[in-house]
Amino acid sequence: MYTKQMIEERWNDILEYIRTEFAVPDVSFRTWILPLKIYDTEDNILTLIVDDTIINSNNLGFIQNRYSTYIKVAIAEILNEDYELNFVLRSQIKKMENEKKAVLNSSTPGRARYLNPQYTFDNFVVGDNNNTAHAAALAVAEAPGESFNPLYIYGGPGLGKTHLMYSIANYILDMDPSKKVLYVTSETFTNDLVKAIQSGNTASEEFREKYRNNDVFLIDDIQFLINKERTQEEFFHTFNEMKDSGRQVIISSDKPPRELRTLDERLRSRFEWGLTVDIQPPAFETRMAILRKKNESSKIIISDEILNYIATNIKSNIRELEGALTKIIAYGRLQKKEITLSLTQEALKDIISPDSKKTVTLDLILDVVAEHYEITSSQIISSNKSRNIAYPRQIAMYLCKELTPLSLDEIGKSIGGRDHSTVHYAFKKVSSDYRSDETIRSTIELLKNKINP
Repeated sequence: MYTKQMIEERWNDILEYIRTEFAVPDVSFRTWILPLKIYDTEDNILTLIVDDTIINSNNLGFIQNRYSTYIKVAIAEILNEDYELNFVLRSQIKKMENEKKAVLNSSTPGRARYLNPQYTFDNFVVGDNNNTAHAAALAVAEAPGESFNPLYIYGGPGLGKTHLMYSIANYILDMDPSKKVLYVTSETFTNDLVKAIQSGNTASEEFREKYRNNDVFLIDDIQFLINKERTQEEFFHTFNEMKDSGRQVIISSDKPPRELRTLDERLRSRFEWGLTVDIQPPAFETRMAILRKKNESSKIIISDEILNYIATNIKSNIRELEGALTKIIAYGRLQKKEITLSLTQEALKDIISPDSKKTVTLDLILDVVAEHYEITSSQIISSNKSRNIAYPRQIAMYLCKELTPLSLDEIGKSIGGRDHSTVHYAFKKVSSDYRSDETIRSTIELLKNKINP
């Protein structure tokens, strides 16, 4: 996930992509697009400022309708990440910041932290890949703090974890607006703590008041607390105070608690006190349902033949699915043509290559496994026999045997000069774990998707 500064550094590239790829006339580009500035980004929502000192505020709707799709596609192409857009007038910024301060400094509850109202249970598409997570989230939303506390949701990027988090928060506030609900990312939690430490004791007390004085606390992407000892310590005490007083904590991550090996053991054990649920990549039927629901909100009707083509060829996550649909709509507008299958294939040729198979190499497998377990490739091929290195090494050997044509001897020699019997043992052990352990099975499927979506 990109920070505001990171997106600003690539903003000129994004603007240039819009200008050239969509052939926006110079006068339109200078008038409507060039003046746009980044205000903030949070949870794949990018807020852009429309400067109403130079653009009439009545043109806000025109900019949104005419150029949102182009901007989304350009961001996806340059950053390889899909974002929703939120446009605000420059004249509204001061009022927004004052409202934000009022929420921070007041005990008055409300829909704080810019909860996105678009994410609800009503528009969450349920399938075999996520029905347990959806049911658990709904149960928590209906009775926060009474069961499944904490609720821990894990799964790969773009599978709907944040959507469920927002759905819980929005549902609770819709049912009882007096509830105090706080949603943040782990990055926000860390940044707030750093500012509090820098500002002294008073700010630290305000930080604790902000985070511990809530009925429901939701924190996204907890894995990013790894290697941040002071942040983990502060979160540990926040978690304890919320949980001990019967208030709801909801956590999301890309891995189950037991695989966050470098996270404080006290936190990992507490995450397992409640209910842990996972979200898997969606099956074909679910992917089709997601595309149809997304298409319902579009003014352009896309045929089932085209949706079928996208759903068949994009399998890894929901963001890519929705991003592909956005791109073909933009491409149709650009070409001023009806959206046909041939036009779709042309628009998505850089994303979908059904006739070519991605080359899976041993080095790619080592890199993906190392990233997942927060270690390095050199540690995997080293002689280190500690479990946090040895087991990822065995998984890497298993995946090499499964996904490459290499022999056992070739795999062993490439992974630290080991012999074929070591690789054979690793393959048998991981195969057994895959059959008997649901967590290991989920991890291996996730790694396979990362290696070759």
